[in-house]
Amino acid sequence: MTELIKKSQKIILSTHRQCDGDGLGAELALYYALKKIKKDVRIVNVDSTPRKYRFLGSDKVISLFQNNPVMDLTADLCLVFDTNDERLLEPLFSGLKKSVAQIVFIDHHPLLQNGPQPSAESYIDVTAASTGELAYDIIKALGIELDANIARALYTSITFDTQLYRYIRNSPKSHLIAAELLQYPIDPQEVHRALFGNQTVQKMAFLAKALGQIEYFCHGQLAVLRLRDADLLAHNLEPDEARDVIDMIMNIESLEAAVIFREDAENEYKLSLRSKGKLEVSSIAESLGGGGHTHAAGAFVKGIYVDLKDKIVKDLTKKISQIA
Repeated sequence: MTELIKKSQKIILSTHRQCDGDGLGAELALYYALKKIKKDVRIVNVDSTPRKYRFLGSDKVISLFQNNPVMDLTADLCLVFDTNDERLLEPLFSGLKKSVAQIVFIDHHPLLQNGPQPSAESYIDVTAASTGELAYDIIKALGIELDANIARALYTSITFDTQLYRYIRNSPKSHLIAAELLQYPIDPQEVHRALFGNQTVQKMAFLAKALGQIEYFCHGQLAVLRLRDADLLAHNLEPDEARDVIDMIMNIESLEAAVIFREDAENEYKLSLRSKGKLEVSSIAESLGGGGHTHAAGAFVKGIYVDLKDKIVKDLTKKISQIA
């Protein structure tokens, strides 16, 4: 990976659509790092950055493909962070394939069993707790000295995807990297507030309404919730601000799994699946054109809500019955 970066001068960085703190932090860290070694580097993302991450100043350095679908994408190399599924970059990915000499993925999600496969040069490490850890390794391997901008971006990435260091893959690496990053003036309290705090009155009103609409199945072991686009708009919220609802639901003691359908448009949903560790959910997500981790996965799906819900409840009910 380092040799590929060293021999490339014009480099594009990107991440999946509807970016999150992990992919965004990782690409920003590499952006600031590669600038220090005089690379012609830019970030091109599919769509806009959720406002909770704008404390990073990302709007100043990120170009949005949705705003300029005819932009020049010519480059020697494109590094794609936090996914190994090219479909999650469309329609940007189609443009990259035409204009970039080589595209590689930097990711910690398992490869799809039935789906697009990343190039052989890609850096995929499923033992990593975040893509930020992989970005850190690359920066270190390139011999680039950290600074406050790089450290804050990496700290955001790792803190977000480990959920405040709760999910570290049985490794001390996340904590060790964080300890090094905290030597720089990055204000960890600001990062924590931006990622997991700063709840608005509108957000709390939305949560109160949403959580009252949970449906339970399998004697309280499975929860399903539909988040309507109209409710998000009515509370002046962005789609990303519904992301943490499933984490709240998973705190329910009796649950083994939870499903969130976030309505993005009529009959179009962002599906999120979680389990507490006894059953895997990635195969369900992959069967719907998505993917993810064993116990946390998702997909973008189209169809009638009742039909989609019935299929997923049936699949999860079967899995839950097998662990009883």
